[in-house]
Amino acid sequence: MTNARMVWLQQKASLEIWDFVTKTSLSRQQNYFDFPSQLNTVRKANQPSLTQHTDPGEDTAMKTAEKPEKKKKKNRISELHSSNGNGHHDPLGIHHGDLKAEQRELKKKLYEKELARLQIELVKLQGWIKQEKLKVIVIFEGRDAAGKGGVIKRITESLNPRICRVVALGSPTEREKTSWYFQRYVAHLPCAGEMVLFDRSWYNRAGVEHVMGFCKPEEYQEFLRSCPEFENMLIRSGFILVKYWFSVSDHVQEQRFQGRMNDPTRSWKLSPMDIESRSKWVEYSHAKDAMFAHTDTKQSPWRVVRADDKKSARLNCIRHLLSLIPYKDVTPPAPPELPPRPKMPEDYVRPPMENQTFVPHHY
Repeated sequence: MTNARMVWLQQKASLEIWDFVTKTSLSRQQNYFDFPSQLNTVRKANQPSLTQHTDPGEDTAMKTAEKPEKKKKKNRISELHSSNGNGHHDPLGIHHGDLKAEQRELKKKLYEKELARLQIELVKLQGWIKQEKLKVIVIFEGRDAAGKGGVIKRITESLNPRICRVVALGSPTEREKTSWYFQRYVAHLPCAGEMVLFDRSWYNRAGVEHVMGFCKPEEYQEFLRSCPEFENMLIRSGFILVKYWFSVSDHVQEQRFQGRMNDPTRSWKLSPMDIESRSKWVEYSHAKDAMFAHTDTKQSPWRVVRADDKKSARLNCIRHLLSLIPYKDVTPPAPPELPPRPKMPEDYVRPPMENQTFVPHHY
């Protein structure tokens, strides 16, 4: 077979492929992703058999002529996956830009919409707590970088800080170390009409203090015995106690640690204790299991929040918190009307602006 005939056959096959695509791209949309297999069927039907050639020189010439045609076919195939015969891209409407980016944007919009709705309900709950003089304690515990702070931030950002406040205690002082263990936490318990969110709590003794050796074994055992009694005493005294444990997998925790290291606005979250705890994953797991065994009671159960997905964890936690406390909407049906502003007295003279110290106007 001559080189000219070989080239002619290849061109004929390409034209038939192109004609096949333009006729079926719109009428057979359901088979869009099966197109490569159909393309191979047409190629095989129009490709000459190489076993008929015995002349090595003719084979070499044929392969040389085939290379640019293969490149042309490859380019044409890529065009077929992105446009139809009329040059209009994506005739089936399957792809529109980055699909993953669109899904992320959609998820973000749904998250923001649901979060806004839940925050309105939190405002209603706040009004009910104030009116009914409730005393609410919410404990947030879990692994480092599990997302506890993010949930607390979304709860409090729309609430009155005089009604809902956050307690995040540091290391005890030398004086506090000599007091009753629960004493430093009792001072921060809510009064009537308040809700307190504990970002870490008295459960430090069952977790970091026990694992890192900051307490004696007998102190740890005494905590496991006395903690359920202490919490029952709070409940009998009229407190509403809610305990959340944020559970995160080890690889997600590592990703968040790496993200904090590379972000100057969050690097402060990565404390030396967090770095040291990375090597004690199993020890913390055993400590958590023992803590649950002693303190996950019927009167004061632990609620576990799956926190690998931060946004889902926030929504699930806030929604669950709202479901635990029956409340009614006691907010005013309409905002109060503002009276007209009084006129400035004619005898008032503003002091010269040169006598005041202003912040430099950089922006």
